[in-house]
Amino acid sequence: MLVSRLTFLAASTLLCASVLTAEPAKSSTEPVSSSVDEAIGKGIDFLVADQNKNGSWGSPRQTKGLNIYAPAPGSHEAFVTAVTAMAVSALIESGLCEEDGPPKEALQRGEGYLLENLPRVRRATPTAIYNVWTHAYGVRALADMYPRADGETRKKITAVMNQQIDRLGRYESVDGGWGYYDFAIGAAKPASSSISFTSATCLVALHRAREIEGVDVPEKLVQRAIDGINRQRKPDHSYLYGEYLKSRPFYGINRPGGSLARSQSCNYALRLWGDEKITDEVIEEWLVRLGERNGWLDIGRKRPIPHEAWFAVAGYFFYYGHCYAGYCIESLPEEKRPPHQKMLAGILLDLQERDGSWWDFPFYSYHQPYGTSFAVMALSRCR
Repeated sequence: MLVSRLTFLAASTLLCASVLTAEPAKSSTEPVSSSVDEAIGKGIDFLVADQNKNGSWGSPRQTKGLNIYAPAPGSHEAFVTAVTAMAVSALIESGLCEEDGPPKEALQRGEGYLLENLPRVRRATPTAIYNVWTHAYGVRALADMYPRADGETRKKITAVMNQQIDRLGRYESVDGGWGYYDFAIGAAKPASSSISFTSATCLVALHRAREIEGVDVPEKLVQRAIDGINRQRKPDHSYLYGEYLKSRPFYGINRPGGSLARSQSCNYALRLWGDEKITDEVIEEWLVRLGERNGWLDIGRKRPIPHEAWFAVAGYFFYYGHCYAGYCIESLPEEKRPPHQKMLAGILLDLQERDGSWWDFPFYSYHQPYGTSFAVMALSRCR
């Protein structure tokens, strides 16, 4: 997800060979209920062990030969805080922090880090606007924290949440919605292209935020983002990667195989905000596609170069898409959920690493905590 602007690479003969021999992620044949709980527990154990002393997760350490554009220190301040917000949401949604113990202690440290550091995150440079991810996942985590907090802490959460929403307004694209680069101008109001799944991520967080008393979610901010996603929506509910590709709707990444992960978040966001075109049938169709065509995402998983796989799929699409697939499942009537829960759990259970983590793209040391957080949140909806 948090990567440099698309620079599409020609498929090499090695890539062709890998595609011909690669197999999609296998589905587990084990009973889903007990296996899911066990996997979630191992994932939470990993997050507890992987937490930094200051309560955060991830760091700019563990570099590789090819690193994404990430001007320091602002980019990494955004990354650390965004990943910490994801981990906090995962800990809460796992349900394993209700009793005293290491998970609850890790959650409390993570919550403290967010309340102190979210207000400090800014745009790294005129071109790098990674902080929009931080504001979005920060708002989501704060909304998860709010019901558990006491009165004084709720006041702090509400204040920080309003500040984060103000930041989303400040760094909104001039065309509506959100992107994470402004290579055009670098103005105070970003001229960034609206990126479909970035806007969807923000809309999901804002929908949660509006449920909390004292939090102001501007209607115009929401509507401009919805309009931006709709300008990128194709008739089959695949979505352009970004609005800057609107003249190339059949470019690889804009085709259904490239939109497998993106369609989950965009469909879910539009459904949350009342789009009647996103019916149960649309949600189920794209969940079925995710299961049957999972290989298109799996081929890109763990590749070190962004967008080098077929349909320009990048590794970091993988767990992001499966997390939002979990949200899509949750939006369905209960009687329609079981086959999709079985599909999603079957994919994720077989991909858990020996240390309890999940990861899809080598990204400094952020990849394991964000991948694990996404997977735990997805599996929490497969129970």
